[in-house]
Amino acid sequence: MQLKYNRQPSLGSSIIKLLIKLLLIIVVFIFFIFLIEKISFPSPEKKYQIDVTNEIKKL
Repeated sequence: MQLKYNRQPSLGSSIIKLLIKLLLIIVVFIFFIFLIEKISFPSPEKKYQIDVTNEIKKL
């Protein structure tokens, strides 16, 4: 007796595969954000003050 080959996956198994992929993407995204927060980017040492009074007088 030969077993019948089911070409179409059942609805439950396709939903489970989709949820696993979605969960994996979310975990990778959270891990990526965590790694970016650990990197210290350089920040400017002094604060820049722009004098706009001359520009206001021209208006």
